[in-house]
Amino acid sequence: MDTEAPISIPALPLTPTVKRSLADDVVDRLRDAIFHGSFKPGEALREEQLAAMLDVSRGPVREALVQLEREGLVIVRRHRGATVARLSRSDLEDVYSLRLALERLAVQRTARFATEQDFAAMEAVLTDFDIALLRGPSEKEVAELDVRFHDLIYQAARHQRLYDCWANLKAQIYIFLLSRNVADPDFREITVKSHAAVLDALRTRDEARAISEIEAHLRGAYDRVVRGYRAAEIDAE
Repeated sequence: MDTEAPISIPALPLTPTVKRSLADDVVDRLRDAIFHGSFKPGEALREEQLAAMLDVSRGPVREALVQLEREGLVIVRRHRGATVARLSRSDLEDVYSLRLALERLAVQRTARFATEQDFAAMEAVLTDFDIALLRGPSEKEVAELDVRFHDLIYQAARHQRLYDCWANLKAQIYIFLLSRNVADPDFREITVKSHAAVLDALRTRDEARAISEIEAHLRGAYDRVVRGYRAAEIDAE
C-alpha cells in the first residue's frame, strides 16, 4: 500500500519583531506633549516629576530626554537638567538648509527606486489634504499630513542612513510647520499643488524636475513659516 509522502513546507524567511523599549514609549508621549503645548518652550523637564506623571522609573525618562535632545526638542545641560527647546529664527535657517540638502538626495533616489505602492501612498496623503482643506483644518492636522508626505518620500528613497537623518529632524520641522497660517487663501496653491507637482515629477522618474520641484516647494514652505514667525513677533510686541 502506497503511503503519501509528507508535504514539504518551505521555510519562511522570518525576521524578528521590532522590540520597543519603555524609553521609546516615553519618547512618544513626551514628544506628543510638547507638540500639543503641554510643555512650553523654556519649561523645565524634571526627571522625577516626569517619572511620576508617566508611572515609570527615572531611567526611561532619562533615555527619552537624550533622544528628544537629538531631535532638537529638548536642551539638556549638565547639573541644570532639561528644558523644552525654544526654536528660533536661527534654528529655522539651520533646519531649512539641512533639510534642503537631504531632500534633494531623497527625491533623486525616490525617482529611481520608488514603487507604484509608494506613489499610491503619497497620492492618498494628497487626497487627505484635499478633504481636510474642504472642511477647514487646524495647523496641527495640516502639519501632520505634510510631514507624513515627506516621510513617504524618504522611505521610498531606500536609504536607511538618509531616513535616520530625516527622523531626527522631522520633529523640529513639525513645530516650524505649526506656525503657518492655513487660513491664507493661497495656502492650497502653495502647499497642496506643490506637493502634487513633486509627486508628478517622481512618478515620471524625472530626477532633475523632482529636485527643482522640491527646491521650490521647500522655499515656499520656508517663506510661509517666516511670515508666521514675523506675525508672532508683532503680536508679542
